[in-house]
Amino acid sequence: MLQLWTRFAISLALCAASCLAAVAQTPHALRYAPGKSITLTLPDELDIHIAASGLRRVRFFAQSPDGRMFATGMHDLSDNRLGSVFILEGWDEKTHRFTHVTHYLDHLRNPNNLAFWTDPATHQSWLYLPLTDKLVRYKYNAGDEAPSSEPETLIRFPDYGLSYKYGGWHLTRSVAIAQVHGATRVVVATGSSCNYCQEHEVLRAAIVSLDPDGSNPSLVAQGMRNAVDLHAVAALDGTLFATNMGDDHLGDQLPEDTFFAIDTTSAMPKNYGWPACYFADGKPVHDKTPLPAFDEGKIAKIPAADSVYGKQTGVAAAGTNLTAGGGHVAGPDPNAAVGTPPPALASCEQVPAAYTTFAAHSSPLGFDYFGEGDSVLRQSFLVALHGASHPHIGTGYRVVRFSPADRKPRDLITGFLSVASGKATVHGRPCGILRLGPDRFLLSDDYLGLIYFVHPRS
Repeated sequence: MLQLWTRFAISLALCAASCLAAVAQTPHALRYAPGKSITLTLPDELDIHIAASGLRRVRFFAQSPDGRMFATGMHDLSDNRLGSVFILEGWDEKTHRFTHVTHYLDHLRNPNNLAFWTDPATHQSWLYLPLTDKLVRYKYNAGDEAPSSEPETLIRFPDYGLSYKYGGWHLTRSVAIAQVHGATRVVVATGSSCNYCQEHEVLRAAIVSLDPDGSNPSLVAQGMRNAVDLHAVAALDGTLFATNMGDDHLGDQLPEDTFFAIDTTSAMPKNYGWPACYFADGKPVHDKTPLPAFDEGKIAKIPAADSVYGKQTGVAAAGTNLTAGGGHVAGPDPNAAVGTPPPALASCEQVPAAYTTFAAHSSPLGFDYFGEGDSVLRQSFLVALHGASHPHIGTGYRVVRFSPADRKPRDLITGFLSVASGKATVHGRPCGILRLGPDRFLLSDDYLGLIYFVHPRS
């Protein structure tokens, strides 16, 4: 018995030491402009610096075939044509900053992310860029400071939705390169036209895949309300993963946001639940809220001043239980050959399990995986939780980590939101993540227009 208690005491002590080490945190005050700074808190083993600033709504990253860092910028929240693709150049290892930024492309309609692929037969590299209304690709050659070809349009997407006066619509599209049924495919996620409605176009709340030249489009997934980031993880058998956001009409505590491993082998696209099913306590639940019909006005009032971007003119009395049409008349779907929008599920029994879930309205955006070659972050997903658009909810505004083994998100970086005397103050919003090497990564902040560099403490 004494031996048993001795073992228990030793185990308890080791666990306590491990837990203390895991939660030991250090705040870092980062000055990004005269008189302006943000304080972010990280584990003791990591350090953080500002690598670039002044990038309007900077979003996601991609590394080109010749090793250069590209990033997208959406300029602002509106549906605009002022977006850009940047090249982050002149890395200075001493200051941990990029010395200059090249504008590779400008005047783009909401460029959210980008991806590169090199044709093994011709050795020609391509840059794929999803815009609100279409997916385009450009020829890419090593050292290019601007595209070396005119864009090729591979597929078009529905490009309208509800006005921001009524809460907006999901105007971003996200692209990745992945294996689908054993073939290299370009995979694109398209968000819904509304918060909660029955769609009438197939490329809404869906993931579609195409051959690299844009031919043979086919559905990979449906019922994905807003998958803002997706990519294949080579270290996990090339599995395609995606972050996804839940509805906004069920209050502050529901539904949970989700992270899925997407089934790319099924003969028919899986339905991941939206709009009929949401997640609570990690399980799909059937939504009893009546679905609004096309262009049927059902408005749920929200406090206009409680927005991450402050008071917004014209948003007073606007809502989150939104209509489907956004003032447009229903017509033939130009992508009808790809398939049909699924009817709302009568049951959630066949909805795929979430890989993990996050607190309601956390808004999971960018992610990356850190594998065997990492030390501090070994075998961990890192996910940027952008944060609730109504800060009083308090969820998100952090970077979390979890392993494929436990799938329990834990804080890695905090400080993007503070609460004092009951008032929430937004300091920044984490967005995109790109692993650079062992325990080294870039993190974008589209609220402040910053790029952070996180690395092991020296």
